[in-house]
Amino acid sequence: MAPRNLRACIYPKDVERILGKTYRQSRLYLNRIKSSLGKESHQFVFIEEFCKYSGLPVEDVMRCIIG
Repeated sequence: MAPRNLRACIYPKDVERILGKTYRQSRLYLNRIKSSLGKESHQFVFIEEFCKYSGLPVEDVMRCIIG
């Protein structure tokens, strides 16, 4: 069995699934994370950064993204 490709960044659709928010709320939430980290609009938010900001365990977030 080949190993799965794991992503390093998180998308609004993932946030929507994890937090139960709408797509628009999820996009705004990621924009808040970007601004707090000093990132530009074209840069991605990493899963670890999302977990640190939201206070969620990485294992639970990965389970929601993969499953």
